[in-house]
Amino acid sequence: MKDETSSFSARLKANAAAVEALLTKLLGPAVFADEIARPENLLGAMRHGVLNGGKRLRPFLVAESAALLGGGAEAGLRIGAALECVHCYSLVHDDLPAMDDDDVRRGKPTVHIAFDEATAILAGDSLLTFAFDIIAAPETALSDRQKTELVLALARAAGHGGMAGGQALDLAAEKNAPDEKGIVMLQAMKTGALIRFACEAGAIIAGAGAEDRRRMRAFGEKIGLAFQLADDLLDLTADAEAMGKATGKDAARGKGTLVALHGQSWAERELEKLVVEAEDLLEPYGARSTILAEAARFIANRRS
Repeated sequence: MKDETSSFSARLKANAAAVEALLTKLLGPAVFADEIARPENLLGAMRHGVLNGGKRLRPFLVAESAALLGGGAEAGLRIGAALECVHCYSLVHDDLPAMDDDDVRRGKPTVHIAFDEATAILAGDSLLTFAFDIIAAPETALSDRQKTELVLALARAAGHGGMAGGQALDLAAEKNAPDEKGIVMLQAMKTGALIRFACEAGAIIAGAGAEDRRRMRAFGEKIGLAFQLADDLLDLTADAEAMGKATGKDAARGKGTLVALHGQSWAERELEKLVVEAEDLLEPYGARSTILAEAARFIANRRS
């Protein structure tokens, strides 16, 4: 187990470095074909919102899911970078005063603090748009059919029926706390949808069949639930320095969470159950799925 964890940690770190390097290049000052200019202040805000470290867990899930099913590493890296742009756009906008009103993200000033609110809005808009640019670009070595499927899947995961809709439900929850069913739906949309996409994207990149795609999608749903449950636990138990952002805000705002409903012990048992269910979905792939199984356990047991 020690060697597996070490391998997982090394691969997570290596993928994060590769994603960071690619995003640094893509968000450089060089103007792409058909772009007119890259305003320096806006580009700086985009870079501030993206090039700030982090585990790059979602791109890692894309890369490892693709690798499991025989997909190309370079395509996996580019789709992972596109997904990270969507994720980071959501953080930039979520941090705004009109949303979650946070001043710190990953231990650094949020984009609207480092720049201003208007620039933060534009930076988020630009990152979201740029994600689809990366997928569609000729440098992404996938068929037009694969690119279309990825664009559709990401749009559905990120939009009003997915992540953005989940944020709308999250804001509404500050006024009217949802019941357990409502909390599960909110979390599946706000957090789970992009993690589900990350795993399903690997199957699309690999040109895998319907059963593999269904299995990877289900795996993503399980670990997406685990991610949010672990996040709710951390909001309750971790300190702000460890998290790199404010903690205890959900309770302060009266937002309902599964942890608040059922308690810490229940949440810890539920996390273990979700990990086992995720591992069961990977069973047909045997030892090849070890890294993804480790990823599921890492998500459930993370401390930041």
